[in-house]
Amino acid sequence: MEQPGPETSSASRSAVSSLLFWLRDLLLSVLLAFILIVFVYQPVKVEGTSMMPSLTDQERIFINKFTYRVGAIERGDTVVFWFPLDRSKSYIKRVVAVPGDTVEIDLGRVLVNGREIDEPYVPQEYRDRVSYPPTEIGERQYFVLGDHRSSSNDSRAWGTVERGFIYGKAVFVYWPLQHMGRLR
Repeated sequence: MEQPGPETSSASRSAVSSLLFWLRDLLLSVLLAFILIVFVYQPVKVEGTSMMPSLTDQERIFINKFTYRVGAIERGDTVVFWFPLDRSKSYIKRVVAVPGDTVEIDLGRVLVNGREIDEPYVPQEYRDRVSYPPTEIGERQYFVLGDHRSSSNDSRAWGTVERGFIYGKAVFVYWPLQHMGRLR
């Protein structure tokens, strides 16, 4: 019987080496994806029409779960949070007032610290004529509204959202493809 020559053993070592490099790269990619999904970005499905036209029912978005660990929540941010009255549900709304602000709604016009805020993301047909009394936003509290004001269950109905309930910022639409892009 003939012994394998140096070419055969060299070829098998090369195949094993290639397989090990491929496995290493695959494991590294899976680990990186896991870290990104668990600690930074999370895919979320929008349910409902309260954020139209910015976000529509059944759209898929990515939220950044890391940004608020190092940065502040700002007026205008679209945030994802645990619903204050049922922590098993997540909501997505826009922040209109931050701690220390005084918010008031006068027949649909949102006033923060006595000044009407510019809301280009709320089309005229989605506005309502609801009023809300002047309210000072407490420390670590946020006043949030849906962009589709006439179809939104938000801070006007159940009050502010505690800072600890907010766990992400909506940053990117990835489905459907025709809506793909960064959220403003």
